[in-house]
Amino acid sequence: MATFLSSSSLRRRHLLLRLLSTTTTTTPTPTPTPTTTLSASAAKSRLRREFDPDRAISILSSVSEPPSSHPASSLHALSLAARRLSRSRRFADAAALLDARRDPALNPLASSEPYLAALISSYGAASLPDHALAAFRDRHRRVPALFRDLSAELRIVPDAVSYGILIKALCLSGKTQKAFETFQQMRDEKSIAPTAVIYTTLIDSLYKEGKDREADDLWKEMASSGCAPDRTAYNVRVMHRALHGRPEEVLELLKEMESVGARPDTISYNFLMTCYSKNGLFDEAKELYKHLGEKGCVPNAATYKTLLAYLCQNGDFEGGLGVFRDSLRRNKVPDFRTMKMLVEGLAKEGKVEEAKGVIKVVKEKFPDDLVGGWKKLEKELGLSSEDDVTNPEEETA
Repeated sequence: MATFLSSSSLRRRHLLLRLLSTTTTTTPTPTPTPTTTLSASAAKSRLRREFDPDRAISILSSVSEPPSSHPASSLHALSLAARRLSRSRRFADAAALLDARRDPALNPLASSEPYLAALISSYGAASLPDHALAAFRDRHRRVPALFRDLSAELRIVPDAVSYGILIKALCLSGKTQKAFETFQQMRDEKSIAPTAVIYTTLIDSLYKEGKDREADDLWKEMASSGCAPDRTAYNVRVMHRALHGRPEEVLELLKEMESVGARPDTISYNFLMTCYSKNGLFDEAKELYKHLGEKGCVPNAATYKTLLAYLCQNGDFEGGLGVFRDSLRRNKVPDFRTMKMLVEGLAKEGKVEEAKGVIKVVKEKFPDDLVGGWKKLEKELGLSSEDDVTNPEEETA
């Protein structure tokens, strides 16, 4: 038994080491390789049906093409393999597998925003939320050092845009005080006039920290300095009023936007819709939604998700069904959690056929990863037929 366990552990270590070495640029030491090679797409297909973590790693190690050739398929395959490891409670192995793909020095794709977003999602799928958060924050933490080092190394004189990026990174890292010190240094020592983008970043950060008075004072300073607030700046204030104030306050801000030529957009009206809903004014929210086109705006994904969620929370599942149908026509169906509220509500109200119809459509729209969730929900609500019953492992794959 001890010999068997030792052999199994060595096999696992060999497979992981081989995978981690594939991202390096040096010539690897010759190691045994699988007898067959697979494309990223083929590996992804096999991984969906394979639940043994070691076999999953073996399949992933068989991919013959570099991640850059088919990044989406490669990342999906990587995510599936990491999930198999985490479900076997081999979290350290799953983390090592994903961490190796995160270093820009070893993987050129790691510097791209879409790749990083997908990698963060993979950490989440592998039940590694701390690693996902670290990957997100790491991007912002690098900016101050890059700002300092590149300015000195390349003899670059930072301008307002450069400082704007630095201040944004500091705010996103939770270092608002340091961001203000940088702002003052830029303005007072470097004589660089702050832009509307910089002011907006700082105002947004202050509002999120609950420092309303400081945010309002900075808004006044921006206006008095001759830096005219744009639509984005106004939307920051609209968002704050929508989340913490009354609809009348939001409407007043929207009127002000129109008076200065910063015409409200879909984002502005989404916040007003949110404010109506938070204050129990659901009829007003639905009326605003119906007349968005008259205001020159088109509903976006957030519009459908926000209104559908609030309507379901208020028990208006018929209204929610109408919003869902609109989102379907525009190919902007809300996420699983939001849609789950609608289906559960329809089923509980006895509208079984409508609930089944929604599930049928979203199963075709959502990624394969979420189909298992819908099948599970069907069973819980008694909506599935005998033909729909599948292997329980497949449902949660």
